[in-house]
Amino acid sequence: MSPLKSPRRRRSALALGLVLAGTLAVAPPSGAAPTPPPAAPADYTLSLDRSRPGPEIDDSMYGVFYEDINRAADGGLYAELVQNRSFEYDPADNRAYTPMTSWAPAATGSATGTAQVVDDAGRLDEKNRRYLRLNLTGGGSGAGAGYGVANSGYSKGISVRKGASYEFSVWARTDQPGGTPLSVGLRDASGAVLAEARSVTVRGDRWAKYTARFTARADSTTGRLSVTAGGTGTVGLDMVSLFPRDTYKNRPNGLRKDLAEKIAALKPGFVRFPGGCLVNTGSHRAYEAPDFERRRSYQWKETVGPVEQRPTNANFWGYNQSYGLGYFEYFQFAEDIGASALPVVPALVTGCGENKVTDDPALLARHIQDTLDLVEFANGPVSSKWGGLRARMGHPKPFGLKRLEVGNEENLPEDFFTRFTAFRKAIEAKYPGIEVISNSGPDDSGSVFDRAWKLNRDAGVATVDEHYYNSPQWFLENNDRYDSYDRKGPKVFLGEYASQGNKFSNSLAEAAYMTGLERNADVVKLASYAPLLAHTDAAQWRPDMIWFDNERSWGSTSYETQKLFMTNTGDRVVPSRASGTPATSGPITGAVGLSTWATSASYDDVSVTGADGSTLLSDDFSGGDGKWKKASGKGSWAVENGAYVQSDAAAEDTLVTAGDAGWQNYDLRVKATKKAGQEGFLVAFGVRDTGNHYWWNLGGWGNTRSAVEKTTDGAKQTMAEQPTTIETGRTYDVKVQVRGREVVLFLDGKEWGRFTDDKAAEPFRQVVTRDAATGELIVKVVNAQAAPARTAVDLGRAPGSRTAKVTTLQGAPDAENTADAQPIRPQQSTLQGVGARFTYTFPAHSVTFLRIKE
Repeated sequence: MSPLKSPRRRRSALALGLVLAGTLAVAPPSGAAPTPPPAAPADYTLSLDRSRPGPEIDDSMYGVFYEDINRAADGGLYAELVQNRSFEYDPADNRAYTPMTSWAPAATGSATGTAQVVDDAGRLDEKNRRYLRLNLTGGGSGAGAGYGVANSGYSKGISVRKGASYEFSVWARTDQPGGTPLSVGLRDASGAVLAEARSVTVRGDRWAKYTARFTARADSTTGRLSVTAGGTGTVGLDMVSLFPRDTYKNRPNGLRKDLAEKIAALKPGFVRFPGGCLVNTGSHRAYEAPDFERRRSYQWKETVGPVEQRPTNANFWGYNQSYGLGYFEYFQFAEDIGASALPVVPALVTGCGENKVTDDPALLARHIQDTLDLVEFANGPVSSKWGGLRARMGHPKPFGLKRLEVGNEENLPEDFFTRFTAFRKAIEAKYPGIEVISNSGPDDSGSVFDRAWKLNRDAGVATVDEHYYNSPQWFLENNDRYDSYDRKGPKVFLGEYASQGNKFSNSLAEAAYMTGLERNADVVKLASYAPLLAHTDAAQWRPDMIWFDNERSWGSTSYETQKLFMTNTGDRVVPSRASGTPATSGPITGAVGLSTWATSASYDDVSVTGADGSTLLSDDFSGGDGKWKKASGKGSWAVENGAYVQSDAAAEDTLVTAGDAGWQNYDLRVKATKKAGQEGFLVAFGVRDTGNHYWWNLGGWGNTRSAVEKTTDGAKQTMAEQPTTIETGRTYDVKVQVRGREVVLFLDGKEWGRFTDDKAAEPFRQVVTRDAATGELIVKVVNAQAAPARTAVDLGRAPGSRTAKVTTLQGAPDAENTADAQPIRPQQSTLQGVGARFTYTFPAHSVTFLRIKE
């Protein structure tokens, strides 16, 4: 339960719009792609069961997960406009980096000099080790002559808006007894002046902070901040900074306003932070100068205190992380948007492909103490050590932390749980009011998931964090996932989930799934889509909820669906039931294929035999590869020494196929050998095309596990999984038996696994909740199909009003929101003629919320 519970946060009424009588038909938003003539309506029923109460919905059910991925912090939510402000960039962060990344020499009035990044005893702080040394040799003429550097910001340049104010600061020192003048300017890439230059005089050989303010006279997307020094001698510069004055809630060291406002508009119940893979990768040792680990897990004590005393770190996602947005800023932001904080701390077991255990009792004890200190930092009195630091940073009042999570997606459940137990014991002993959340690994199923859940269940853990990213098909097929969860067991925190894409079809599948989350609100207590933010020029992961560049930001189609659910949750589920869509499915049908992923492999003796014993394919490659089609066009395939070899160990998704797309009920056999590379090999079946098939991924995910994946329209879901790894140079006998929709898999003559792919992808989903604050029922219906859904609705009793407020998201399934067009936006209207029973036609490809007075 959120400590900042507010009925207003979830219960905002939907705005009134156009009044229509009878059935509502909402026109597609302007700019939407043309759609074919509508299909004939399908008939459904939706009825409420008033005989029993449904589960209560916690006010904090929906939240956001904020991780510094896709430039979500530096260059994103953190409003600092200067990239590499402390000259700490390093090839260890990214091979393209140097300490002068984003900086270039700058001179005015023919002044001369040199600029050198140094790491010596003259540094600003022991944790901020590098600084820029300007060696001024003079040579300039005129009052404005000077030599220095210019910073180009992130991506194309610093975004500057006419009339806006900007706050400049720098730490500097000089060896000149009379001082050294600094000139600070803003120009665009062409040299045009964007703001009148400002001057400050650096005095003394001790580091001091100097500030100035700009007001922009013109707009630019390619701004450059220049800092030049006049005269001769040596000047040191560090922490060169430029912030817009107009940050979110006008906080210093603050956040980019448009991004923060978009997150706030979701009205999240919690903010999970800082990761994700930032938590459970890299060294778990702290910053220990001078021989510190460059790649460290996110450790909160490094991120608090004065920004000039915070170290930087190599971000797991391939760039430098300044920690300017640290734990204090995180707690403050959560409070500012009315959300509770949900921090995640390292468990000393790495994941995200690293999968290593740190076996160091002293280090474990230090991390446990750090976590206890984090609670003190959040909640402790100002008289305590860490509560005092919070107060000195500007927040004497405790933040009211209620829960925290230990670990993230660990693939080694036994090792993780041993360490989790030590954390939990210490936290509950000192802070019994703090809930300690565990996790179940990186997938929705499999051996790691099952073992982790058993450990958590047996230990009586209160809440378990599940993560999964799956195809839209999976989300449509698994709406009932939590129906069968033990009501007396641990509760679920769905900490990361998304459908694989940013099209409206993805959002429809997610929305359909969310009706199942709400229906099971007695089990699913917390849920957050992920990732939250992505810069268009620095996206390592798709999909994402909010996209941005240096000037603009916009919500994806999933942002709109998440916002609709998050701001219209309700307090309690009203039990309801709806008719389904008749399912039609035949046997698994398709050709066969071979592939590799970051691996070189060879294949031989491929055969496909029908269930009746007939030979569909037999190829020992003695006659070449004429039976095979290079479907993906990737990799380097050739027949070598009587085998079919893919020799490019760096190539990914190298699918080749053979056979007929109409094949069904067959046995596929092949001999496969890994020759070199990071993973194993892939054997495909049921291949219709490169975006629709099944494949058995043996030795996948860095050769840490094996799984059968089903790909539908390019998006994947896991059908079966085992912790099987593949040896280089060993030949494996692979057999796939397909019968109807059942598949049995054999490795070296032994059954490896089996599955039946017979779940229906139901496109019509609904849930009903009650909003106590407004006295309304909220009927939420997702129609993820091309046909309108003509629905007979039975409320069970007469409503308090004959009108209903309607909000609809509707559009083409392939529609995407972009910076220039957002075809998926909410449409408001009012429906008249509502009674105890009424008929409503839910548009094709739509999410519709009806608010009906009780």
